Amino acid sequence: MSDYALFEESGTFRAATIQADQNTTLQVELPGGKRQKLKAAQVLLRFKTPAPAQLLPAAEPMAADMDPAFLWECAPETDFGFTDIAADYFGHSPSAIESTALLLAMQNAPLYFHRRGKGMFRRAPPEILKAALAGAEKKRLQAEAIERMVAQLVAGSLPTELIDQVDALLVQPDRNRPEIKAFEVACAQTKESPAALLLRCGAFPDAYHWHFRRFAAERFPKGIGFPELPEPAAVGDLPLADVQAVSIDDATTTEIDDALSVTRLPGIGWRIGVHIAAPGLGILPGSAHDAVARARLSTVYMPGHKITMLPDDLVARFTLAEGKACPALSLYLNVSDDFEILSHESRVERVPIAANLRLHEIEPHMDIDRLNAGDIPDCAHGDTLRTLWRFAGACAGRRGKPSAQAGLHDYHYQIDGPLHDKTSGAILDPAACRVHIEARKRGSPVDMLVAELMILANATWGQLLADKGVPGLYRGQVAGKVRMTTSAIPHEGLGVACYAWSTSPLRRYSDLINQWQLIAALSDKPAPFAPRSAELFAAMRDFDLTYAGYADFQRRMERYWCLRWLQQTGTEQVEGTVMRNAPNVRVDGLPLVVQVPSAPDLPVGSRMSLTLGAPDLLELSVHSRFENVLAGVEIATEDDLELLDEVPVEDALAEAEEEQAEASEPRPAPEAHAPDQAE
Repeated sequence: MSDYALFEESGTFRAATIQADQNTTLQVELPGGKRQKLKAAQVLLRFKTPAPAQLLPAAEPMAADMDPAFLWECAPETDFGFTDIAADYFGHSPSAIESTALLLAMQNAPLYFHRRGKGMFRRAPPEILKAALAGAEKKRLQAEAIERMVAQLVAGSLPTELIDQVDALLVQPDRNRPEIKAFEVACAQTKESPAALLLRCGAFPDAYHWHFRRFAAERFPKGIGFPELPEPAAVGDLPLADVQAVSIDDATTTEIDDALSVTRLPGIGWRIGVHIAAPGLGILPGSAHDAVARARLSTVYMPGHKITMLPDDLVARFTLAEGKACPALSLYLNVSDDFEILSHESRVERVPIAANLRLHEIEPHMDIDRLNAGDIPDCAHGDTLRTLWRFAGACAGRRGKPSAQAGLHDYHYQIDGPLHDKTSGAILDPAACRVHIEARKRGSPVDMLVAELMILANATWGQLLADKGVPGLYRGQVAGKVRMTTSAIPHEGLGVACYAWSTSPLRRYSDLINQWQLIAALSDKPAPFAPRSAELFAAMRDFDLTYAGYADFQRRMERYWCLRWLQQTGTEQVEGTVMRNAPNVRVDGLPLVVQVPSAPDLPVGSRMSLTLGAPDLLELSVHSRFENVLAGVEIATEDDLELLDEVPVEDALAEAEEEQAEASEPRPAPEAHAPDQAE
């Protein structure tokens, strides 16, 4: 009868027939016929029965039935070989199968037995064994919990363990947590996105909650509410301006940053005043109020709601409210009768606000033809508005750049229904809301009036800081690239030598910083931020990134409400224009761009009709199908294509629209021409 050997190779036990025994080495043949050379020290057991191919299959089920706890009790305190306790365990001289089963049982019980090599073991110390068994039990229970949670999620029920983890799932979940592991396994099994699975399991009522809560969890991890704040610093005794200023804003605007005034200068011309709210007088650098503004960096706009940079009571203290004399940073421009700028000066003062004019009330009276004919608008403060419009036109002419791009439309979203609680900001019932979308053509006289005067103020104050050697936050454009900088570089798109955002200190932290710097420069005091200040660079970087993130969220929410409009109206048949980045098509009458993969290869600017499917409010997408080319419709002109292109043309619109938006909150972001808030 042949001799057989059991040996270990690369952590695996094998049985083979011995072909030759040369004392220190063996030649063996495996059951499959392969021959190999072994060191004698590798052999764990020599036996004559059963055949090598039968040994391990017979021993494995026997090993599975052995109790490792009983084996541990039988084992000695010192190192031992598996053959040393086989006779004691079985009560007789063990067979090869029994010895091998014992070896496998101890090999498969690492909690009870520590391997010492070459078939040798040592039983685990009692305290280590106890801890290991507790850990194993914990893992077993965790595995059972994961399996249970996966089953619940797949069935469409949210496990109780995940109720408090929803916000974490929206942003950066801790993948070491068992509930997160269960969620990821369920997503893999159902082939659903995290958003779709959470929605199906009732983690939130609808897609709006997903988008808003995800944004809030990412940007406001401590919640969108404000902490308790002390009283801001006293403004002090400021001189009272001898003007009657008016602001121009949307009906819903509460953060009224800017107002304008006109004073006749007999024999000279006019004194034009640009008055900007001065929260920088009460919000001091390094204060608790500054910390809140520094953390938020900007007001967040979206259809039907906004998250303000500052608390409502702080906004109310500094907003340019009608009937009050409000702290303001004023720019006065002495201009001739033909609106040439003769001189300018800046002051910190209190400004009487005669009226908060609203766009919907004055815009119908600001007709371009009547204004050109010299007619005074038939509305409150019409004479002031006409003078400001004439001055703004002269400013635009001097810059040589348009303040609005003709042909484009802004889109106003009106959300009717219980969207957010006005006090707490909590989401109410978006599914019950209805959205109305109205197009408003850009380039109206009011748009131009506001944009030009804000551009002028930002350019003038930016130059003032530069002349006094005080650093600020600038928007620059050189060789087509728009960026933020602390240097007073040109903005070629606007046609100005420098441009520092300064006109929205209640809404943007960059403007609040520049206001602090301006107040210091005007009072000949040290500025809060010195040249090459690391804090200033950090604030600029954080503002730029955060502002772009807020703008992206606004565009996504505008797209959400646009798709809701399609859903609510049942609109399926639409017409559109092929854009440069085909197969994208700009839908007529909506700020909506859709992909139409089924469309034929058509020239850019071609017109087509298409059918839209059911919108996906989670993915913010809508399936579209090409129907036909619109016959008898001219292809859009090259100028039209510039307006429809998704990549914005860098010109005055890049910054002028931002200033124009101050009069119409929230800022529209047409999807076919989708610059971020900065550009």
